[in-house]
Amino acid sequence: MSIELNTNDGHVTITNEVISTIAGGAAIECYGIVGMASKSQIRDGIAEILRKENFSKGVVVRQENERLDIDMYIIVSYGTKISVVAHNVQSQVKYTLSQSLGLAIDSVNIFVQGVRVAQD
Repeated sequence: MSIELNTNDGHVTITNEVISTIAGGAAIECYGIVGMASKSQIRDGIAEILRKENFSKGVVVRQENERLDIDMYIIVSYGTKISVVAHNVQSQVKYTLSQSLGLAIDSVNIFVQGVRVAQD
């Protein structure tokens, strides 16, 4: 699925993969995030950290009518307050998508897949 925008200059199509890559990049810039995790790959209680080119595996973009909902699967740093980190990620992702693509996001749902000790 993708988002279709009609402007004075022409027609613009934004794919869900682009949205998920931008959302993932915005999320990992937040304090307390170790990385993104795959939504389906959790084995033996260990979530694998995704590389930059695979952020779309850790972000699900859902469209229903005019609503745009995003589910994000993250790994947080040990010792941080998870609720504050999740709130910061929600705010950052909404702001970044609004500024870069001009999209209004209805909800950003955070799923914590693991807690890791951050390496310096």
